[in-house]
Amino acid sequence: MPTFWNDNAKATKIQKEKNQLESVLNPFSRVSKNVEDLKALQQLCGEMGEVDSSSQEEFANGFKSAEEELRKLELSRMLSGENDGGNCYLSINAGAGGTEACDWAAILARMYQRYSQKQGFKADVVDFTDGDGAGYRSVTFEISGTNAYGFLKAEVGVHRLVRISPFDSNARRHTSFASVFVYPMIEDDIQVEVRTEDLRVDTYRAGGAGGQHVNKTDSAVRMTHLPTGIVVQCQAERSQIQNREKAMKMLKARLYELEIQKRQAEADKVNATKKSISWGSQIRNYVLQPYQLIKDTRTQHETSNVDKVLDGDIQDFIEMYLLKGGEATDVVDDVE
Repeated sequence: MPTFWNDNAKATKIQKEKNQLESVLNPFSRVSKNVEDLKALQQLCGEMGEVDSSSQEEFANGFKSAEEELRKLELSRMLSGENDGGNCYLSINAGAGGTEACDWAAILARMYQRYSQKQGFKADVVDFTDGDGAGYRSVTFEISGTNAYGFLKAEVGVHRLVRISPFDSNARRHTSFASVFVYPMIEDDIQVEVRTEDLRVDTYRAGGAGGQHVNKTDSAVRMTHLPTGIVVQCQAERSQIQNREKAMKMLKARLYELEIQKRQAEADKVNATKKSISWGSQIRNYVLQPYQLIKDTRTQHETSNVDKVLDGDIQDFIEMYLLKGGEATDVVDDVE
């Protein structure tokens, strides 16, 4: 249709919906074809009265392919929430523990950056606060890609690290905590009212490289929503106007997610199994010493290949959680 792209926003939304539908229909078509091919092969072997090695290999490969496609379809069914197919913000907050905890937050930040890269997502830092000597006190990413929120909502919770601290001269074992908070990036056509009188907007000098690249203007923006106490910050852009626009978008996303959580909480009052994120309710343990093991406390899925996981290979943990029908855990912004 020649006029399709005249309204760019509407066209982009339709294209996104098309991509989401194709992500379900294409695997369904492939698995249907695989099953029909396997039936035909079975019938042919029955008519021949024997099965040669070539047919056995073809049947095994076809069965494996069909099984993989069925798994993808099952995952698609689990990612059917209103915002699952869209982009998201992911925030990491270091717990108590000074340099050790801030370094753990940085390790998690790298893990999610590498995961995003493997999934074909784009992960941009929109705000950060440097840690006490190393790492981050907090860092927020804008992650863009199909099903980014649907997958990463499985990571909401407290992550616990046990290791010999590289910052301890006595080489003692330390336990560190960091919280991960994920919320969807809402579409522009979803109306979230933010009144001017409910906002406090502060500007500050953004962090950055020194020398000739040092920031000389107060381009970073911090927005505080007074009725809810929600605070968002953005220093990703050089322009204060652009940072303000992005901060407003983040605030609307937070307010939207808060409303969804309120409604969900009302519906789940009788569900006594839901836990708030706090010390002792971590969703995953990362043990590097005295042995190596990463274990999800919700699904019991575990692996001893810690280097691979910390390099972003966390899809098995995410899929296991989703396939078991998990829901994002209630969240708080900081680990107490």
